[in-house]
Amino acid sequence: MTSLAAETRSLLHAHGVHPRKALGQNFLVDRDALDDVVRAAELRPGDLVLEIGPGIGTLTTALLDTPGVEVAAVELDEDLARVMDARFSGSANVRLVRGNVLHMDLDAVLAPGHPYKVVANIPYYITAPIIRLFLEAARKPESIVLMVQREVAERLAAAPGRMSVLGVTAQFYARVDVVRTVPAASFVPPPAVDSAVVRLRPYRTTLLPLEEADRFFALVKAGFGEKRKQLHNALVRGLAHVPAAEIDAALATVSIERTRRAETLSLEEWGALFNVLGARVPRPKAKETQGHGRGVLNTPGLPPPAAHTQLLPPLPPEVAAMARRAGIAVEEDL
Repeated sequence: MTSLAAETRSLLHAHGVHPRKALGQNFLVDRDALDDVVRAAELRPGDLVLEIGPGIGTLTTALLDTPGVEVAAVELDEDLARVMDARFSGSANVRLVRGNVLHMDLDAVLAPGHPYKVVANIPYYITAPIIRLFLEAARKPESIVLMVQREVAERLAAAPGRMSVLGVTAQFYARVDVVRTVPAASFVPPPAVDSAVVRLRPYRTTLLPLEEADRFFALVKAGFGEKRKQLHNALVRGLAHVPAAEIDAALATVSIERTRRAETLSLEEWGALFNVLGARVPRPKAKETQGHGRGVLNTPGLPPPAAHTQLLPPLPPEVAAMARRAGIAVEEDL
């Protein structure tokens, strides 16, 4: 059997495609890992899958092994879209959509009202926007399976003691599981770090009403705003309009020691603190961005995405510039 790595290199060469490593174009060539991604999606005959960044169609082919599965594949890179078109133009079960999924109305991409699942191998700098896009949408997927950096996967699924704004955000909306790690050698070209497969299953009912989500995340951000500071001090600084004595009283009411740090709080403790202090947290103003009006990102009746919260480390300037030139809205833009 020809190795997946050899098949990948052959396809890239045949179509004159050169992976743009700076934009996270790393192609999975580990068949076991590929099978685990498909298993994590828990596909049934007739399922509709939204695949983000299909590349040259390796995962697309594996998804189609389940009878009756339909794939809507969204590809931004025109060179890779040409490969996808050449491989699947004759398939009735694959619809190729060119463009940036962050800027699309998903009802124009997916059959209206049809349940769907998301499967994606995405560059780390759009992990948070992708998660927000689907977990904050009125039309949520049944599940989201992502290939992300291992560190990002661990932060998404972290337990109290290692929590972050990213972890609180993801776990507010969904149950998060790390399915497996995937070593860098499993990709062509190999990335600088290992990856992991993570699965998110959105909750039908969230910890708090969705209309309170933006203020809830403002409170969380305030708590995490001062690294290595005690929670009381971080909240006093982050919620400068609230007297320190009031913050002390709120923490005491929900039995949270003022000396704890934000990363030690569970999601339930953040919810309890918000129930006591939330009325004093101002509703953040949504950031004006070039992506205004991006379909499901600004769904009427739901709060805007938590754009005030930086979930991932800033990109190196040269990588951010390349991403923007390619039409990708990077984390600091959202």
